[in-house]
Amino acid sequence: MFVRRLAAAGLLAAAAVPALPAPAMAHGAPMTPISRSAACGGNGTQRGAAACKAALKVTDGFLGAYDNVRLANVKDDRTRVPDGKLCSAGIDLYRGLDLARDDFPSTKVASGQKLKISYRGTIPHQGSFRLYLTRAGYDPAKKLTWDDLGSPLADIKDPPLTDGAYRMRVTLPKRTGRHILYTVWETSNTPDTYYSCSDLVFPAAASAPPATPSAAAPTTRKAAVVKTTPPVAPSSPEPAAPPPATIDPEPVAISKPDDGMVGFGHWLIGGAITAALLAAAGAGLSRLRRGRTR
Repeated sequence: MFVRRLAAAGLLAAAAVPALPAPAMAHGAPMTPISRSAACGGNGTQRGAAACKAALKVTDGFLGAYDNVRLANVKDDRTRVPDGKLCSAGIDLYRGLDLARDDFPSTKVASGQKLKISYRGTIPHQGSFRLYLTRAGYDPAKKLTWDDLGSPLADIKDPPLTDGAYRMRVTLPKRTGRHILYTVWETSNTPDTYYSCSDLVFPAAASAPPATPSAAAPTTRKAAVVKTTPPVAPSSPEPAAPPPATIDPEPVAISKPDDGMVGFGHWLIGGAITAALLAAAGAGLSRLRRGRTR
């Protein structure tokens, strides 16, 4: 009887004490586009990928739960999370996620695309999502820093939870090559803030096609028919230079009309004709005289 009374008193005392609420906890990570923690962390979906194996090796074969990359009481992201440790939020248990590699499980996207985001909330809570994208020219061979991120692409408060995930959309700006979508989930019902990196692959930049011989042929033919203006002769041309001196062949005698022998022959003939004329004239005078004497 005494025992029964003691038990009843205990039950009444317990009923008089107000129930204490369980500590609030919010967990989650991006599943689409796949985040490094969701791919490589505990219960990750792609732990067999080369980059995930490398991340596990850094942490001696163990990574924390994929949905628990979180910090409490964060007042400023940039001062709390150091450069080079953005994917792990500076938590040593997740340091393998900070590796500078270009082969982490990724999602193919395109500039201008309205990217669908599915952020699994394993323990849902209200809060805001800040979404960042690495700047143009980002180098995946280097660890992610705050300078690699510009202003948030979007700041979405209390998106609806559908089928266990927060679902959002964000329009992607123009990018080429590999980039990182950095998601910060700051819960409003708990002091926790969650961080994650999702690798995106944009199409590579188009390169100019190399020149081919067939493409250069028309240019060559066109250049061959270009008309040019002939040079203008000078106004006072210089006299042509005389031809160089040459040695003539031996001269022939008959080709020189002023030869000395030919001239002497002409003098003899002229003298004979003159003498004949004088003789004829003298004979004529003699006849005239005879006729007068008779």
